[in-house]
Amino acid sequence: MPQQPSRRYREGSKLLEPKKRYSVVEAVALLKKMPVGKSKGNPSVDLSFHLGVDPKQSDQVVRGTVSLPHGSGKNVRVIVFAQGAAAEAAKVAGASVVGFADLIKKVQEGWADFDVAVATPDAMVEVRKLGKVLGPRGLMPNPKTGTVTEDTAKAVKECQAGRVEFKIDKGSNLHVSCGKLNFEDKKLGENVHAVLDSIARARPPGAKGKYLQNCVLSATFSPGIPIAVSEVAAGSED
Repeated sequence: MPQQPSRRYREGSKLLEPKKRYSVVEAVALLKKMPVGKSKGNPSVDLSFHLGVDPKQSDQVVRGTVSLPHGSGKNVRVIVFAQGAAAEAAKVAGASVVGFADLIKKVQEGWADFDVAVATPDAMVEVRKLGKVLGPRGLMPNPKTGTVTEDTAKAVKECQAGRVEFKIDKGSNLHVSCGKLNFEDKKLGENVHAVLDSIARARPPGAKGKYLQNCVLSATFSPGIPIAVSEVAAGSED
């Protein structure tokens, strides 16, 4: 038997107007009114998209990063696979763990106490062996997301400051964190706009027809609030 929605979820759903698509300002304000905000802790806020692309086609994969202007509100643990000067720079920048052969072995053995993995190009020759471990978790360093780089210090600082990665799944859905529920309305709204803009700009050349088919804003365990998105201007509203 399907699990029934929680009482708070049902109460939050009652605040939604049928068939309405909300502006970012309206959606953020409504999200703050939902009962989920009264629960323990500080819920994460996410944007979820359904895109008009076929991820099975190599020219329609949507992937990239977005720098949240006000951070993610999370303590991002960054590990770095590097040697020499690049390793030292990563340590100074505040990486949680820096290493090479020893770190690769540690991850192979099952250690996973981190959120982002960065590697230098030369280190990737060995780090590729971790594909089966890091790939399924979306943690494999990749040049397209800025996590394969010689400038390890910059990558570490950007990840800790609020740079988040996004990648479409097999069902053409995409989920991106955009902050915490206790953020000021204006700051949370600016983070949301940054994500909308990045996803719109990431439209692959092979995409046909309507690209941003659906977008909802939600907090942990809250109902999704439909967002009005425009096909005309990146990140703007209808």
